[in-house]
Amino acid sequence: EDLLDHPTAVQVQFRYAFLVDVKTFGWLLPIAVAGLPAYLALYTALGLGVARLIWVREPERLLAFAAAMTAAEWLRGHLLSGFPWNTFGYALTQPLVLAQSVSLVGIWALTFLCLAICATPAVLNDDKVDTRHPRRPLLIGIVILLALVGYGAVRLWSHPTEFVNNVRLRIMQPNLPQDDKFNYSAKAQVMDRYLRLSDRATGPQSNGARDFTHLIWPEAAFPFFLTHEPDALAQIAALLKPSTKLIVGAVRAPDNANARNPQAYNSIYVIDADGSIRGIYDKVHLVPFGEYLPFQRLLERVGLMQLTKVVGGFLSGDRRRAMDVGAAPKMLPLICYEAIFPGAAVPQGERPGWLVNVTNDGWFGISSGPFQHFQQARVLAITEGLPLVRAANTGISAVIDPVGRIIGALPLGIEGVLDSRLPVAIEPTISARYGSYAVVLMLVLSIILVGRRRLRA
Repeated sequence: EDLLDHPTAVQVQFRYAFLVDVKTFGWLLPIAVAGLPAYLALYTALGLGVARLIWVREPERLLAFAAAMTAAEWLRGHLLSGFPWNTFGYALTQPLVLAQSVSLVGIWALTFLCLAICATPAVLNDDKVDTRHPRRPLLIGIVILLALVGYGAVRLWSHPTEFVNNVRLRIMQPNLPQDDKFNYSAKAQVMDRYLRLSDRATGPQSNGARDFTHLIWPEAAFPFFLTHEPDALAQIAALLKPSTKLIVGAVRAPDNANARNPQAYNSIYVIDADGSIRGIYDKVHLVPFGEYLPFQRLLERVGLMQLTKVVGGFLSGDRRRAMDVGAAPKMLPLICYEAIFPGAAVPQGERPGWLVNVTNDGWFGISSGPFQHFQQARVLAITEGLPLVRAANTGISAVIDPVGRIIGALPLGIEGVLDSRLPVAIEPTISARYGSYAVVLMLVLSIILVGRRRLRA
């Protein structure tokens, strides 16, 4: 829990990303720092405008406010590829006992409850003409909060952490400087660092990487195309024992790549002990301006380029799917911020046994960004009832059980390895089975109650 005792301001501290290559991107810093908040503020303005249109003087205005703002937040999370970062519902995901409510109603319904409950003290200032019982909304809000805490306590008590037999995980957190991740000349130093850390002995009886069934490295780990470097694959093969699998993020060149088509995929490889590729996942939900530019060709003509500096931008994968990783249950790969999209991260169909989130939060430096990203990934595990294993370049790397307990973690800004067993998944949650049922019900009931009050007025 000490990992989360850091600022969680709504504004993402993304300014560090523009300082990685100051000569190329520094001039964009003032535009981006002003532009992104200004764009996101449009959704807040829309929510408040709609709330004002349906406003009433009575306590039902709390429902008008919560419904309109929740709808605006949902739009923010879906329009133009979506950006649901730090939606208001995350305010009710600490402490862990309260976070369990997301498994029952989902993050969007929790956003509605957060807005409605936190607004109830405003009714205490109403005149008796408007509100005969001004304390009633506040008391109802407190009762709902206590009910959510009670549900969470029961859920945590009834779901102790259990582990998959014969599966041992090692997560490698290299804390690699961002400049090195794009510098091909640093190839040897990068590989040496990865191999040294991955094979680190952690006790007198330790055999390093050979003690584990699965070794996990972070997103876009290499400053080169892995499959174009047979010596790097040979080094990986020498590191692994016959039954060990490596799960690693890497940039992948498409089959038709050439000088005229230099695009690439942001991918995850599953690599066998002989260095062969067992499976590939290509990232589906790309980051605007980070991995591609809207109107890519037009903006490149005027000299703009996304932060990853891939000419033409990254290509998007076709679908999310569970992957076979040997002795462990099938895992669902999630690259970077794919883990923050509630209801969309885990596809319908075959349910995986665990989630693997590889990421590179080095873009954000030592700021609130990595802590916010970690918490949202943790909430996804609770929402789905699935354990989540997270490998981050600079941190926070962690193993989280299906109710959100942190089994082990590496703090932000250090290099090291995290050794852990794999928690067992639990049954699908109500939220995972029925999706957005709760928020739709809340919005419909709010509209009915506010509409009735307006008709009476």
